[in-house]
Amino acid sequence: MPGVVVLDYGSGNIRSAQRALARVGAEVTVTDDLDAALVADGLVVPGVGAYAACMAGIEALGAGPVIAERVAAGRPVLGICVGMQVLFEYGEEHGVVTKGLGLLPGGVTRLAAQRVPHMGWNTVEPATDSVLFAGLPEGSRFYFVHSYAAADLVALAGVGARVTTSTHGAPFVAGVERGPLSAAQFHPEKSADSGATLLRNWLGTL
Repeated sequence: MPGVVVLDYGSGNIRSAQRALARVGAEVTVTDDLDAALVADGLVVPGVGAYAACMAGIEALGAGPVIAERVAAGRPVLGICVGMQVLFEYGEEHGVVTKGLGLLPGGVTRLAAQRVPHMGWNTVEPATDSVLFAGLPEGSRFYFVHSYAAADLVALAGVGARVTTSTHGAPFVAGVERGPLSAAQFHPEKSADSGATLLRNWLGTL
């Protein structure tokens, strides 16, 4: 059983993520212990709510350098929802720009849509050769709840990332795979069988 730490920094749907990962075969620990986060087979960075609040929680725990160290060492990390957004260089909410972890290029801004938040089920366009979305049929749907997203596809392509997109008003980044770093804007733990397949695929990389 791969050992997975769900990082508890005061934000995120951590218990749902814990249960979903356990159902697909992981031994899951929810903890704020940075030593455990560093050495686990896989690290999940959850996140819900405001970008600035999530970054404040990560900084208060001192988790940013640990996440970066894992990525530099080739140890898998999965960001979910705002846990994906904080991997980018910055987030802009209500005119306030908050510095992110900078592990992915570009920023997170308000969705270019008349109806915000984007809430509910939507399809995605998986990246070519995606590992996360392997085996999922065309038209698979995932559960989204967000008002902000990354949308700079050119910047991500420039660093060789595999980018999965979805559309709400305009295309946005729904998933990223770059070396040991994986991320999903939607909630796989709330996405029924499609989400379970994605989590199982991620466990297969550990």
